[in-house]
Amino acid sequence: MTSPTNLAVHVDAVLTNISIAFMQNRNNFVAGRVFPNVPVSKQSDRYFTFDRGDFNRDEARVRAPGAESAGSGFNLDNTPTYYAPVTSFHHDVPWQTMANADQVLDLTRAATDFVMQKLLIRKEIDWVSNYFAGSLWTNDWDGVASGATGNQVIQWSDPINGNPIENVRAAKTAIMQSTGFEANKFVIGRQVYDALVDHPDIIDRVKYSGGVGNGNPARVSKEALAMLFEVDEVVVANAIQNTASDGLTNAHSFIAGKRALLTYAAPAPSLMAPSAGYTFSWTGYLNQGNEFGIAVKRIPMDTKEADRVEGGMAFAHKLVSADLGFFWDTIVA
Repeated sequence: MTSPTNLAVHVDAVLTNISIAFMQNRNNFVAGRVFPNVPVSKQSDRYFTFDRGDFNRDEARVRAPGAESAGSGFNLDNTPTYYAPVTSFHHDVPWQTMANADQVLDLTRAATDFVMQKLLIRKEIDWVSNYFAGSLWTNDWDGVASGATGNQVIQWSDPINGNPIENVRAAKTAIMQSTGFEANKFVIGRQVYDALVDHPDIIDRVKYSGGVGNGNPARVSKEALAMLFEVDEVVVANAIQNTASDGLTNAHSFIAGKRALLTYAAPAPSLMAPSAGYTFSWTGYLNQGNEFGIAVKRIPMDTKEADRVEGGMAFAHKLVSADLGFFWDTIVA
Protein backbone atom coordinates (compact mmCIF):
# COMPACT_ATOMS: atom_id res chain seq x y z
CA MET A 1 0.00 0.00 0.00
CA THR A 2 1.50 3.34 -1.03
CA SER A 3 1.52 6.39 1.23
CA PRO A 4 -0.09 9.62 0.08
CA THR A 5 2.34 12.11 -1.41
CA ASN A 6 2.85 15.63 -0.13
CA LEU A 7 0.89 17.00 -3.06
CA ALA A 8 -2.05 14.80 -2.17
CA VAL A 9 -2.39 16.19 1.34
CA HIS A 10 -1.45 19.82 0.76
CA VAL A 11 -2.15 22.29 -2.01
CA ASP A 12 0.37 25.16 -2.12
CA ALA A 13 -1.23 28.51 -1.33
CA VAL A 14 0.06 32.05 -1.21
CA LEU A 15 1.34 33.04 2.23
CA THR A 16 -0.66 35.89 3.72
CA ASN A 17 2.05 37.21 6.06
CA ILE A 18 4.93 37.70 3.63
CA SER A 19 5.72 39.03 0.19
CA ILE A 20 9.03 39.95 -1.40
CA ALA A 21 9.78 43.44 -2.69
CA PHE A 22 13.00 45.43 -2.78
CA MET A 23 11.89 48.83 -1.51
CA GLN A 24 14.96 50.85 -0.59
CA ASN A 25 15.15 52.38 2.85
CA ARG A 26 14.24 56.06 2.57
CA ASN A 27 17.43 56.92 4.49
CA ASN A 28 19.43 55.64 1.51
CA PHE A 29 18.52 58.82 -0.34
CA VAL A 30 20.38 62.03 0.48
CA ALA A 31 18.54 64.48 -1.79
CA GLY A 32 16.40 65.79 1.06
CA ARG A 33 18.97 65.49 3.85
CA VAL A 34 21.82 67.82 2.93
CA PHE A 35 20.59 71.26 1.87
CA PRO A 36 17.53 73.13 3.20
CA ASN A 37 14.20 72.94 1.42
CA VAL A 38 12.60 76.24 0.43
CA PRO A 39 8.82 76.08 -0.22
CA VAL A 40 7.93 78.49 -3.04
CA SER A 41 4.57 79.58 -4.38
CA LYS A 42 5.71 80.11 -7.98
CA GLN A 43 7.37 77.72 -10.41
CA SER A 44 10.15 80.21 -11.15
CA ASP A 45 11.42 83.35 -9.47
CA ARG A 46 14.49 85.31 -8.44
CA TYR A 47 16.41 85.68 -5.20
CA PHE A 48 18.94 88.21 -3.92
CA THR A 49 22.65 87.54 -3.44
CA PHE A 50 24.94 89.86 -1.47
CA ASP A 51 28.62 90.14 -2.42
CA ARG A 52 30.46 88.63 0.53
CA GLY A 53 33.61 90.54 -0.41
CA ASP A 54 31.85 93.79 0.47
CA PHE A 55 31.00 92.47 3.94
CA ASN A 56 34.53 91.16 4.66
CA ARG A 57 36.52 94.25 3.61
CA ASP A 58 38.36 96.28 6.33
CA GLU A 59 36.94 99.75 5.85
CA ALA A 60 36.15 101.10 9.32
CA ARG A 61 38.50 103.98 10.26
CA VAL A 62 39.31 106.19 13.24
CA ARG A 63 37.05 109.25 13.19
CA ALA A 64 38.66 112.63 13.76
CA PRO A 65 36.77 115.34 15.71
CA GLY A 66 34.22 117.04 13.45
CA ALA A 67 34.90 114.68 10.55
CA GLU A 68 32.46 112.35 8.85
CA SER A 69 32.64 108.65 9.57
CA ALA A 70 34.12 106.30 6.99
CA GLY A 71 31.52 104.58 4.86
CA SER A 72 30.98 102.43 1.79
CA GLY A 73 28.26 100.30 0.21
CA PHE A 74 27.56 96.74 -0.82
CA ASN A 75 26.57 95.18 -4.12
CA LEU A 76 23.31 93.28 -4.50
CA ASP A 77 22.60 90.84 -7.32
CA ASN A 78 18.98 89.97 -8.14
CA THR A 79 19.69 88.02 -11.32
CA PRO A 80 19.95 84.47 -9.84
CA THR A 81 16.84 82.43 -10.59
CA TYR A 82 15.36 79.01 -9.98
CA TYR A 83 12.94 76.98 -12.11
CA ALA A 84 11.08 73.99 -10.69
CA PRO A 85 9.91 71.67 -13.49
CA VAL A 86 7.18 69.13 -12.78
CA THR A 87 8.29 65.49 -12.75
CA SER A 88 5.72 62.71 -12.56
CA PHE A 89 5.28 58.94 -12.87
CA HIS A 90 2.27 56.60 -12.71
CA HIS A 91 1.29 52.96 -12.47
CA ASP A 92 -2.14 51.66 -13.52
CA VAL A 93 -3.92 48.91 -11.58
CA PRO A 94 -6.71 47.29 -13.66
CA TRP A 95 -9.98 46.74 -11.80
CA GLN A 96 -10.15 43.12 -13.00
CA THR A 97 -6.70 42.45 -11.58
CA MET A 98 -7.64 44.01 -8.24
CA ALA A 99 -10.84 41.96 -8.06
CA ASN A 100 -8.97 38.73 -8.79
CA ALA A 101 -5.93 39.37 -6.55
CA ASP A 102 -5.23 37.32 -3.45
CA GLN A 103 -5.79 39.08 -0.15
CA VAL A 104 -2.07 39.35 0.55
CA LEU A 105 -1.62 41.55 -2.51
CA ASP A 106 -2.56 45.12 -1.69
CA LEU A 107 -2.01 46.30 -5.23
CA THR A 108 -2.81 49.95 -4.51
CA ARG A 109 -0.23 50.08 -1.75
CA ALA A 110 2.28 48.26 -3.97
CA ALA A 111 1.63 50.75 -6.75
CA THR A 112 2.11 53.67 -4.33
CA ASP A 113 5.43 52.29 -3.11
CA PHE A 114 6.48 51.61 -6.71
CA VAL A 115 5.69 55.15 -7.82
CA MET A 116 7.31 56.67 -4.73
CA GLN A 117 10.56 54.79 -5.28
CA LYS A 118 10.72 55.82 -8.94
CA LEU A 119 10.39 59.48 -7.96
CA LEU A 120 12.95 59.20 -5.17
CA ILE A 121 15.46 57.68 -7.57
CA ARG A 122 14.85 60.47 -10.10
CA LYS A 123 15.25 63.14 -7.39
CA GLU A 124 18.47 61.52 -6.17
CA ILE A 125 19.92 61.42 -9.68
CA ASP A 126 19.05 65.09 -10.12
CA TRP A 127 20.69 65.92 -6.78
CA VAL A 128 23.89 64.13 -7.84
CA SER A 129 23.91 65.98 -11.18
CA ASN A 130 23.56 69.38 -9.50
CA TYR A 131 25.83 68.94 -6.46
CA PHE A 132 27.84 65.73 -6.62
CA ALA A 133 29.73 66.02 -9.89
CA GLY A 134 32.85 67.64 -11.30
CA SER A 135 33.14 71.22 -12.61
CA LEU A 136 30.50 72.54 -10.20
CA TRP A 137 32.40 73.69 -7.12
CA THR A 138 35.20 76.23 -6.77
CA ASN A 139 37.33 73.54 -5.14
CA ASP A 140 37.15 70.57 -7.53
CA TRP A 141 39.68 67.81 -6.91
CA ASP A 142 40.30 64.27 -8.18
CA GLY A 143 41.56 61.17 -6.46
CA VAL A 144 44.38 59.31 -8.21
CA ALA A 145 46.20 56.05 -7.52
CA SER A 146 49.66 57.66 -7.57
CA GLY A 147 51.64 60.72 -8.63
CA ALA A 148 49.17 63.33 -7.40
CA THR A 149 49.74 66.79 -8.89
CA GLY A 150 47.76 70.03 -9.02
CA ASN A 151 44.18 69.48 -7.85
CA GLN A 152 44.74 65.79 -7.10
CA VAL A 153 45.16 63.69 -3.97
CA ILE A 154 46.00 60.05 -3.44
CA GLN A 155 42.84 58.00 -3.20
CA TRP A 156 41.62 57.30 0.32
CA SER A 157 41.37 53.59 -0.43
CA ASP A 158 45.19 53.53 -0.34
CA PRO A 159 45.94 52.60 3.30
CA ILE A 160 49.54 53.79 3.07
CA ASN A 161 49.60 56.95 0.97
CA GLY A 162 45.98 58.08 1.15
CA ASN A 163 45.46 60.78 3.78
CA PRO A 164 41.75 61.55 4.24
CA ILE A 165 42.17 63.29 7.61
CA GLU A 166 44.71 65.78 6.26
CA ASN A 167 42.76 66.27 3.01
CA VAL A 168 39.47 67.04 4.77
CA ARG A 169 41.15 69.35 7.28
CA ALA A 170 42.80 71.30 4.46
CA ALA A 171 39.44 71.50 2.66
CA LYS A 172 37.75 72.87 5.79
CA THR A 173 40.44 75.51 6.10
CA ALA A 174 40.05 76.48 2.43
CA ILE A 175 36.28 76.96 2.81
CA MET A 176 36.70 78.93 6.03
CA GLN A 177 39.37 81.20 4.52
CA SER A 178 37.27 81.92 1.44
CA THR A 179 33.87 82.39 3.07
CA GLY A 180 34.24 82.75 6.84
CA PHE A 181 31.96 79.74 7.37
CA GLU A 182 32.86 76.35 8.81
CA ALA A 183 31.83 73.35 6.69
CA ASN A 184 29.25 71.35 8.64
CA LYS A 185 28.30 68.40 6.41
CA PHE A 186 30.36 65.70 4.75
CA VAL A 187 28.53 63.72 2.05
CA ILE A 188 30.17 60.52 0.83
CA GLY A 189 29.30 57.66 -1.47
CA ARG A 190 28.97 54.19 0.05
CA GLN A 191 32.33 52.95 -1.31
CA VAL A 192 33.99 56.03 0.18
CA TYR A 193 32.45 55.26 3.56
CA ASP A 194 33.70 51.66 3.35
CA ALA A 195 37.23 52.88 2.60
CA LEU A 196 37.24 55.42 5.43
CA VAL A 197 36.07 53.04 8.16
CA ASP A 198 38.92 50.66 7.22
CA HIS A 199 41.62 53.30 6.81
CA PRO A 200 44.39 52.70 9.37
CA ASP A 201 44.82 56.41 10.14
CA ILE A 202 41.16 56.69 11.10
CA ILE A 203 41.09 53.42 13.02
CA ASP A 204 44.13 54.61 14.96
CA ARG A 205 42.20 57.72 16.10
CA VAL A 206 39.27 55.76 17.51
CA LYS A 207 40.77 52.46 18.63
CA TYR A 208 41.14 53.56 22.24
CA SER A 209 37.48 54.52 22.51
CA GLY A 210 36.53 50.91 23.21
CA GLY A 211 37.87 47.41 23.39
CA VAL A 212 37.27 43.78 24.26
CA GLY A 213 35.45 43.25 27.52
CA ASN A 214 34.17 46.76 28.18
CA GLY A 215 30.88 46.49 26.31
CA ASN A 216 31.89 49.25 23.92
CA PRO A 217 34.00 47.69 21.15
CA ALA A 218 36.04 50.05 19.01
CA ARG A 219 34.35 50.79 15.71
CA VAL A 220 34.28 53.59 13.17
CA SER A 221 30.71 54.83 12.79
CA LYS A 222 29.25 57.80 10.94
CA GLU A 223 29.10 59.60 14.27
CA ALA A 224 32.77 58.85 14.93
CA LEU A 225 33.70 60.13 11.48
CA ALA A 226 31.70 63.31 12.10
CA MET A 227 33.60 63.91 15.34
CA LEU A 228 36.93 63.17 13.70
CA PHE A 229 36.29 65.49 10.74
CA GLU A 230 34.64 68.09 13.01
CA VAL A 231 31.35 68.33 11.13
CA ASP A 232 27.77 68.14 12.32
CA GLU A 233 26.91 65.16 10.16
CA VAL A 234 28.40 62.59 7.84
CA VAL A 235 25.79 61.65 5.23
CA VAL A 236 26.29 58.36 3.39
CA ALA A 237 24.67 58.12 -0.04
CA ASN A 238 23.40 54.52 -0.19
CA ALA A 239 20.74 54.80 -2.90
CA ILE A 240 21.09 52.50 -5.90
CA GLN A 241 19.61 52.35 -9.37
CA ASN A 242 19.23 49.74 -12.09
CA THR A 243 20.66 51.17 -15.30
CA ALA A 244 19.54 48.23 -17.47
CA SER A 245 16.47 48.57 -19.67
CA ASP A 246 13.41 46.41 -19.02
CA GLY A 247 14.03 42.85 -20.19
CA LEU A 248 17.83 43.02 -19.89
CA THR A 249 20.02 41.70 -17.10
CA ASN A 250 19.85 43.96 -14.04
CA ALA A 251 22.79 46.33 -13.63
CA HIS A 252 22.64 47.89 -10.19
CA SER A 253 25.05 50.56 -9.00
CA PHE A 254 25.28 53.31 -6.40
CA ILE A 255 23.85 56.57 -7.73
CA ALA A 256 26.40 58.78 -5.94
CA GLY A 257 29.47 56.85 -7.04
CA LYS A 258 32.92 57.12 -5.47
CA ARG A 259 32.77 60.80 -4.57
CA ALA A 260 32.81 63.08 -1.54
CA LEU A 261 31.57 66.60 -0.80
CA LEU A 262 32.45 68.74 2.18
CA THR A 263 30.06 71.66 2.41
CA TYR A 264 28.27 74.22 4.51
CA ALA A 265 24.49 73.85 4.56
CA ALA A 266 22.35 76.34 6.46
CA PRO A 267 20.26 74.74 9.24
CA ALA A 268 17.17 76.33 7.64
CA PRO A 269 16.44 78.83 4.88
CA SER A 270 16.59 82.41 6.13
CA LEU A 271 17.34 85.96 5.11
CA MET A 272 20.92 87.25 5.04
CA ALA A 273 22.33 83.75 5.56
CA PRO A 274 24.46 81.69 3.16
CA SER A 275 24.13 78.08 2.16
CA ALA A 276 25.96 76.14 -0.52
CA GLY A 277 22.67 74.89 -1.92
CA TYR A 278 18.91 75.01 -1.62
CA THR A 279 16.05 72.89 -2.91
CA PHE A 280 13.20 75.06 -4.15
CA SER A 281 9.94 73.09 -3.90
CA TRP A 282 6.96 74.45 -5.80
CA THR A 283 4.29 73.86 -3.18
CA GLY A 284 1.96 76.30 -4.92
CA TYR A 285 1.29 73.59 -7.52
CA LEU A 286 1.33 70.27 -5.72
CA ASN A 287 1.00 71.43 -2.11
CA GLN A 288 3.28 68.61 -1.07
CA GLY A 289 4.03 68.82 2.62
CA ASN A 290 6.12 65.71 3.17
CA GLU A 291 9.88 65.63 3.57
CA PHE A 292 10.36 64.19 0.07
CA GLY A 293 8.44 66.92 -1.73
CA ILE A 294 6.29 64.31 -3.46
CA ALA A 295 2.50 64.21 -3.86
CA VAL A 296 0.74 60.93 -4.72
CA LYS A 297 -2.88 60.64 -5.85
CA ARG A 298 -5.26 57.89 -6.96
CA ILE A 299 -7.22 58.57 -10.15
CA PRO A 300 -10.09 56.34 -11.36
CA MET A 301 -9.65 55.74 -15.11
CA ASP A 302 -13.13 54.73 -16.25
CA THR A 303 -12.22 54.27 -19.91
CA LYS A 304 -9.40 51.89 -18.95
CA GLU A 305 -11.27 50.32 -16.04
CA ALA A 306 -8.25 50.91 -13.85
CA ASP A 307 -7.02 53.00 -10.96
CA ARG A 308 -4.04 55.18 -11.78
CA VAL A 309 -1.64 55.80 -8.92
CA GLU A 310 0.27 58.91 -9.94
CA GLY A 311 3.03 60.76 -8.16
CA GLY A 312 4.45 64.15 -8.90
CA MET A 313 7.06 66.57 -7.64
CA ALA A 314 8.16 70.05 -8.64
CA PHE A 315 11.55 71.12 -7.36
CA ALA A 316 14.87 72.67 -8.31
CA HIS A 317 18.18 71.64 -6.76
CA LYS A 318 20.16 74.87 -6.91
CA LEU A 319 23.84 75.32 -6.11
CA VAL A 320 23.90 78.91 -4.87
CA SER A 321 27.46 79.31 -3.51
CA ALA A 322 30.21 77.28 -5.15
CA ASP A 323 32.80 78.53 -2.64
CA LEU A 324 30.99 76.76 0.20
CA GLY A 325 31.85 73.31 -1.08
CA PHE A 326 34.93 71.15 -1.58
CA PHE A 327 34.44 68.20 -3.95
CA TRP A 328 36.50 65.08 -4.61
CA ASP A 329 35.79 62.83 -7.60
CA THR A 330 36.90 59.18 -7.81
CA ILE A 331 38.31 59.54 -4.31
CA VAL A 332 38.51 55.76 -3.87
CA ALA A 333 39.64 53.15 -6.36
